Amino acid sequence: MITWVRKIWKVAARPSVHYSLGFLTLGGFIAGVIFWGGFNTALEATNTEAFCTGCHEMENNVYQELKTTIHYTNRSGVRATCPDCHVPHEWTNKIARKMQASKEVWGKVFGTISTREKFLDKRLELAQHEWSRLKANDSLECRNCHDLEYMDFTVQSARAEQAHSTLLASGDKTCIDCHKGIAHQLPDMQGVEGWAASAQ
Repeated sequence: MITWVRKIWKVAARPSVHYSLGFLTLGGFIAGVIFWGGFNTALEATNTEAFCTGCHEMENNVYQELKTTIHYTNRSGVRATCPDCHVPHEWTNKIARKMQASKEVWGKVFGTISTREKFLDKRLELAQHEWSRLKANDSLECRNCHDLEYMDFTVQSARAEQAHSTLLASGDKTCIDCHKGIAHQLPDMQGVEGWAASAQ
């Protein structure tokens, strides 16, 4: 193995005999453009609702729940897709989220939630991971569409107006603190610390 690595290194370190530096530089640039284009194409292909619902675990569980909410069908015709809520828009955050999602591929390969029963057993844990992520980034994905600055408090209920104008505006709370279960059904929350008080 070491001999093979040394042989490769020797070839890579040897100066080019047949090609000019300009040719190698141009070739490297073109290869870089092709790689970058392919990488971004793959990134965008994995950032679509069709990709997200391509496996039966998502198609048969959370996607069916989303279809019954205002985020899927509403009077304005604006619809949130899976990546809108689960993938940050900013490039560096998007890459970090994609790296986190590699654990989801692992779960798919090993059938972690391959049946409805397995999904329901893991649902609370999965939800808590997502709630923690949204809490940590101040509900960034929510705020991509819902901006406090443009909310019309006069058409909100008294409770919503009070929460948005004080708690949310003060920075004490973030969207996910109050809006768990907004696009998907809540898991069984029995025994979750602090849930009974916040649900009242």
